[in-house]
Amino acid sequence: MKSGYKKILLIVVLLLAGCDYYVSEQPAQQAPVPFYNRDSRGRADTIGKLGTHSISIPAGVIDGWARYMGDPGDFADPKIKARYQRPPESYDLPIESFGFQYRITDGDVYTSFRKTEEDYRRDNETLIPYGKPFPWAGVIIYGEYDAATPLNFNFTVQDDFRVSKEISNIDYIQQPQPLYSLTVYRANNGIDPETGEPWKSDTLTKDRMIKKDQAGNIKTYIKCEFTHHIDSCDHMFYNDDWHIRVWIGYSRTYLPQWQEMENNIIKILDSWRVSREGKLLGKQIGKA
Repeated sequence: MKSGYKKILLIVVLLLAGCDYYVSEQPAQQAPVPFYNRDSRGRADTIGKLGTHSISIPAGVIDGWARYMGDPGDFADPKIKARYQRPPESYDLPIESFGFQYRITDGDVYTSFRKTEEDYRRDNETLIPYGKPFPWAGVIIYGEYDAATPLNFNFTVQDDFRVSKEISNIDYIQQPQPLYSLTVYRANNGIDPETGEPWKSDTLTKDRMIKKDQAGNIKTYIKCEFTHHIDSCDHMFYNDDWHIRVWIGYSRTYLPQWQEMENNIIKILDSWRVSREGKLLGKQIGKA
């Protein structure tokens, strides 16, 4: 009996070991590799879902890299970064943010290994050192995924005015005339109360401009310098169709074109739209 029992036990152990071996040898189930659109050099596009639309961003366009929802922040604990595994890439993977360079004068974008790369370098060398307006704008796109967050700057603007009053004792006063269809607010009507003269510094007193939609919600919010040789503007707007927030930084010289910039940036994003399988829905702007 003992001998027979040992034989049965040995068979069971071997069977179990065989099962374990069989399981361990099976290849890990992997997500299907998505189709990638590529440029003339074979570089793959950056893919994902931005707000409500799947997109394929041409290679060489993004300034830096795209951040996806859930990615650790730049200053996250290195241990967290080392352990983090991003979900497989797909046209449904939500994009948190990415940036690129937009040329204001013709609505084009910077792409490496394309003529715009040469143009951008030339403009840097021939315009900025001589104090001439730079025709390029930095753009950052943010996907908005929280349904509870309103797509407007109503609270942001009110809170900015509150902080200016409580911290710096500065009242922002609406100006009687709009500027390029924007409602303008100036710090103490543009006058430094301590000197009775126009502000010499705009560190805390930038001009603020807004544009509301038909429902009265603030969809565009712009802050501009006014005391520098080349003043700059920080321009933000929401787009309901895409469910995104956009930041643009540019020379105040180009403020009159603020609406054109908003429209062109959406046209650029529209040109990058794809089906969930990656099929382009139009001709990509910025493709090398």
